[in-house]
Amino acid sequence: MDIGAEYFSLSKLREIDLTCFLELEGFDPVARRKQDTDWWYLSPLREEKTASFHVDRLTNEWYDFGLGAGGNPLDFFLRYYGCDIPGLPEILGRRYSMHALQAFEPERFAAELRNESRLAVKNVRPLYAYPLKNYLHERSIPISVADAFCKEVSYEVAGRSCYGIGFQNDAGGWEIRNKNFKRSSSPKDITCLVHGAAAAHVFEGFMDFLSWRTLHPYTDPCSADVLVLNGAGLFERALPFLERHERVHLWLDRDVTGLAYRDYALSLGSRYVDESGLYERFKDLNEWLQHKGETPKVRQKVGLHV
Repeated sequence: MDIGAEYFSLSKLREIDLTCFLELEGFDPVARRKQDTDWWYLSPLREEKTASFHVDRLTNEWYDFGLGAGGNPLDFFLRYYGCDIPGLPEILGRRYSMHALQAFEPERFAAELRNESRLAVKNVRPLYAYPLKNYLHERSIPISVADAFCKEVSYEVAGRSCYGIGFQNDAGGWEIRNKNFKRSSSPKDITCLVHGAAAAHVFEGFMDFLSWRTLHPYTDPCSADVLVLNGAGLFERALPFLERHERVHLWLDRDVTGLAYRDYALSLGSRYVDESGLYERFKDLNEWLQHKGETPKVRQKVGLHV
């Protein structure tokens, strides 16, 4: 698939084949494993002597083990060029034509996806397994809060049977977490909890949403709509929903990608409000919740602003 002669939109940037881009930039894989679907590089984001930058050719996603960060191509470009979201299309447009950057073609790896990596959900039930409840306790999430929004999902992947805490998206797919794994089932999508409210709260992942509910146990759940992106890269898909609200409260991660999307949202208008100052010394709201005893002794008030 050729991206074509269109402008570099955010959705098009997410479709760029990351291994092809790295080749154009002069980065060759040091190793190719798992039937040529698992590529390893010396990190293009930092200096290193042992390859620890990984690209999954089945999903077109990357992970830098030295940085402890990863994501889709858009997340990579933000780090690679050190720019904000509005400036990224212009930077790429100066360096490459649309025809020079190949789009990712998942159909090329359809067989491997079926045989090796496709996650198949087998059973969904209320949260029951002790390891999952213990994991929630470690993340400072009460079972009663998780029970209201999550399920226990059993699944198979690469011939292995696993289970985790599942949070369903609007397309019927699941975000699945346990202490050792972070996975998603197809189709990938956002999750909207709609109550017809004038205000909306936006979270990058469902653990942050559960953290917010934990911090507001007596707040009427219908007093505000909620959007869980299930990945910062889906922010653009969520814009039509967000633009229907008078006030949009942003509880995004305070990493490179989350801050870039925060700045992008704030540039769209005064309806967007950044709430991440509460946890500015932490990666996200859930990490703040887990370590709230380490915050300054001056009590910080968590405002709803609904």
